[in-house]
Amino acid sequence: MHLKILLPSEVFADKTGVLEIIADTSDGSFGLLPHRLDCVAALVPGILTYRTKEEGDVYIAVDEGVLVKAGEDVLCSVRHAIGGTDLSSLHDAVKRQFLVFDQQEKAVRAAVAKMESGFVGRFAEFQHER
Repeated sequence: MHLKILLPSEVFADKTGVLEIIADTSDGSFGLLPHRLDCVAALVPGILTYRTKEEGDVYIAVDEGVLVKAGEDVLCSVRHAIGGTDLSSLHDAVKRQFLVFDQQEKAVRAAVAKMESGFVGRFAEFQHER
């Protein structure tokens, strides 16, 4: 199979000769073999595993997204991905990376809240002047 993992800003992985893929969905984990029927699945945050003859098992932590299998092509479009071959180091990398994402999201939410309160205040002043 030909596996592509797409992020919003880049192609994270582009692998050919993939023998098997295991992904997590809201209904649980499922596997893809080369002759499986075409399908679409909503991915949940978890570990996507694929196997090639050269690399063996490769583990990628993915955020939510979508997986589409069409013939030999499998496309995964996710928000974030972190790759690795060792699950324990991947676990540590995920904890570090998602902690950064949480801090960034909190900062963005705080900035949006300030903008909203400033807008409401100015709008109230505008209404009062009329």
